[in-house]
Amino acid sequence: MPRSSLLGQIVRYLVTGGLAFVVDFGLFALCLYKFGWHYLLANLAGLIAGLVLNYALSIAWVFSECKRVLENRKTAEFGIFAVVGFAGVGINQLLMFLMVGRLEWNEMFSKMVAAILVLMWNFGARKLMLFRDRKSA
Repeated sequence: MPRSSLLGQIVRYLVTGGLAFVVDFGLFALCLYKFGWHYLLANLAGLIAGLVLNYALSIAWVFSECKRVLENRKTAEFGIFAVVGFAGVGINQLLMFLMVGRLEWNEMFSKMVAAILVLMWNFGARKLMLFRDRKSA
C-alpha cells in the first residue's frame, strides 16, 4: 500500500493508535498498581505517554508523505494534535451518554461505536488541520 494513499495512512493510523493504547494502558497499570498512584494521575500519565507516541509515529510514519502545515512550529503542531485528541475524548463521552444514557443501548456495543467514530474524527481532523497536502516530489 503506497505511503501517500489515504487508505495506507488510515491503516498506519490504526496501528499507531493500537500502539499508543498499549503504552497508555501499560503505563496506567504500572503507575496504578506498581507505584500506587491515584487512578486519575495514573490515567493522565498514560494518556500523555500515548499522545506523545501517537504524535511521533504520526509524523514519522502515518503522515510522512504529507506536508506538515506547522512543521516549523512544533509546539503549535503538538498543541493542535493534542486538542484534537482531547476533543475526541469529549465526543466519546457525549456519544456514550447519548447511546447508553438516552437510547439505552448496550454499553459494550456503544463503546465500540463511539471508538470507531472518534477514531474517524481524530484521523480526519488531524489530516485536515495538520497533514493536508502531499509533499512535493
